[in-house]
Amino acid sequence: MLKNWIDYRNIQTTEAGVTALFSDYLSNFEKVGCYYAGAYQGRDAWQAAIRRTLTLPRDRSLLQRVLTDQNREFLCGVKTLANIDLLGRDNTLALVTGQQVGMLTGPLYTIYKTITAIKLAESLAIEHPEYNFVPVFWIEGEDHDFAEINNATVLNQSHEIATIEYLLGGRPLERNPGPVGAIVIDESIDQFFDQLGMQLSETEFKKPLLEMLRAHYRTGTSMGRAFAGLMSSYFGDTGLILIDPSHSELKRHARSLFAAEISSISKTSQLVIEQSAELEESYHAQIKAKSVNLFMHHKGGRYLIEPREHDFSLKGTRQYFSKEDLQRIVDETPELLSPNVVLRPVYQDFLLPTVAYVGGPSEIAYFAQLKTVYERFGVPMPVIYPRASVTIVEERINDILERFQVEAEEMFSSLDPVLMRIAEQVSEVKVEALFEQLMVRFREAVTEARFGIQQIDPTLSGTVDALLSKTEANINVLQDKTQKAQQRRQEVSLRQIHKAASLLFPKGNFQERVFSTAYFLNKYGPDFIQWLMPEVSIDKFQHQIILV
Repeated sequence: MLKNWIDYRNIQTTEAGVTALFSDYLSNFEKVGCYYAGAYQGRDAWQAAIRRTLTLPRDRSLLQRVLTDQNREFLCGVKTLANIDLLGRDNTLALVTGQQVGMLTGPLYTIYKTITAIKLAESLAIEHPEYNFVPVFWIEGEDHDFAEINNATVLNQSHEIATIEYLLGGRPLERNPGPVGAIVIDESIDQFFDQLGMQLSETEFKKPLLEMLRAHYRTGTSMGRAFAGLMSSYFGDTGLILIDPSHSELKRHARSLFAAEISSISKTSQLVIEQSAELEESYHAQIKAKSVNLFMHHKGGRYLIEPREHDFSLKGTRQYFSKEDLQRIVDETPELLSPNVVLRPVYQDFLLPTVAYVGGPSEIAYFAQLKTVYERFGVPMPVIYPRASVTIVEERINDILERFQVEAEEMFSSLDPVLMRIAEQVSEVKVEALFEQLMVRFREAVTEARFGIQQIDPTLSGTVDALLSKTEANINVLQDKTQKAQQRRQEVSLRQIHKAASLLFPKGNFQERVFSTAYFLNKYGPDFIQWLMPEVSIDKFQHQIILV
């Protein structure tokens, strides 16, 4: 019987972020609560978080104007526009999540993060009717690691893991491309979709799916716009608000943050270092701060600002700025500046009335280093709410697990013990012992018969020896054929287990961190995400198994 839930403490995979810090966050929050602004469960904890969030005034009219323009451009639904209007009210709070602009919206966990934010907003609205709650998705398009987001992974028609890359210009980039969200898609996108089409299995949904994806990721459109359009098509009826934080008006509004970071070199970094040192006495530090936690967009690239003895430089370039130059950029063209992983959450929650941020294991870990950074900038730190984590088990894969009596959680670690057990299961007949006994009995029978035959006619002894030798040879042939048949049987069984593992725990990682949503849309149709919404639970804080 397939389990619906798996305790993270039974899953040993640090690569997927299941660390001691994450486990304690879920099951022993009191132990790590000092690193966060507040708990993520309990009415009193939420009431405190709401009050804390509303202590900082936001420019809600700016948010309304910018978000309305952006979301109309993304072809949002009516409910999204209504939620944007709600943001204009002082009693409205945001449930925020976000992700880089991954190809075709990136791995599945992007979808689970979004579902969690939407359902959490709905739940809080019922529990706290005196407030409004709206889900917001932060589109992170200012990172410059194109190789990290330019691909999609699926199971191909041979049930092998296949990763398809979009290569700008048809070849790997040799330079810093600048913000990936601003990259304009070129004709090479056709090759990406041709390869994707060859890898995806043939289903009734394949052709319309590829047409829909091509409509968003088309030549002349930016990566950020394609991502936003696809997210809007997936969640258009839910009221989800998308925000592109690179908007110049939003950057101008946050000039005070940028100015404070530049004016007090290493102050933020020192706070992170001190917090990290304390954290590392029991856990691990997820991120490292820089002396200046800002990048600058320059000549098509995105470069870290680094302090020198008397001025600043852009890392990897020969571009230098005085402190006055940087202050002038903050005042006049702040859109050229881009927060790094340390400053980005503060920028986000300076703009938005964020009562909670929905994050995965790695995000939960790095927020543990940022409490004093929030305090430095006078921005209330939100509740960090664990996103839903899901493995989809297809019916045919479940049949394999049941046939060999394997639990899904056994696939989330080393596969060797499972393979050994299966090999033993299908090898209940010990071939060598079986034929050894057969040979002994045959020889005993021939020996017994030889005694009688020799009494009748001693000259028949040679014929008996020839029969013995020929029969032993035939038994050896039969044994060899039996062993090979058994090996084939084992290979089929073990291949089935490998097949199950390739879907459930591909590349030694959670399914949600590897596979593109496109794989499941191709198998189960355009309503797959809508079907998934009510199936995903957001309040168990365990890894969920969903049978489809």
